[in-house]
Amino acid sequence: MKHSFLDQYSDRDSFIHRLDPRTKFITTLVFILAVALTPPNRWQVFALYFLLIATLLLFSKVPIFYVFKRSLVIIPFVLMVAIFIPFFKEGEVAGSYNIWLWQVSVTYSGLQVLWNILAKAWLSILSLILLTSTTKLANLLKGLEQLRMPKLMVMILSFMYRYIFVLVDEVMRMKQARDSRSFGGSRLWQLRTIGNMIGTLFIRSYERGERVYAAMLARGFDGHSRTLDRLNFRQADAYFGISFSLILILTSVVNLLY
Repeated sequence: MKHSFLDQYSDRDSFIHRLDPRTKFITTLVFILAVALTPPNRWQVFALYFLLIATLLLFSKVPIFYVFKRSLVIIPFVLMVAIFIPFFKEGEVAGSYNIWLWQVSVTYSGLQVLWNILAKAWLSILSLILLTSTTKLANLLKGLEQLRMPKLMVMILSFMYRYIFVLVDEVMRMKQARDSRSFGGSRLWQLRTIGNMIGTLFIRSYERGERVYAAMLARGFDGHSRTLDRLNFRQADAYFGISFSLILILTSVVNLLY
């Protein structure tokens, strides 16, 4: 399995890549907050937000197809939550449909809420893809630690990302071993085999965690995330942060006025 799921293109060289991880993280949070607070009927503002994030993606030199494919992953999960809103939201009826013995109605207000959720979720995930694709995960976690994020949470994120690939490889080896033994039989036997695999994976993960922790203590681990790259807040970071914030503020002011 590829061990660069999130920061696959973090080694490229662009203006966005050279920004401090703390700058990119804070501006991403500000962007998501601005998107979340935008009223659902302001589609012009959403278009401006998309233009802004698309411009930054072009500057970052991250492949557009990669960004588009990765951003579509979130859409099914959003639809699972919001797909029934148009049928239960009260308001003016946009259409009625007969489904077997039931008659369901779709309202304009429900469709507007659905559009609002989809637009905000997609814009937010685009900003997160820009953040993770242009920042090495180790540097991002170090920036989060310097922003006073709890060290325990930073280390949990670090180990989760580092060892999730190891666990996936372990699962694939167990699956290959199971298939090589002519996996079949009744449905109950198959469920029992899968349950045994899950239990074995849990025990192996626990034992691996104990070994890794003991090895880290033997090497003087003190709970801090260390990288070879030093984080430096430069003038370019200040200019970018101020410019980005001013664009969002100007967009919000135009939204309030018109």
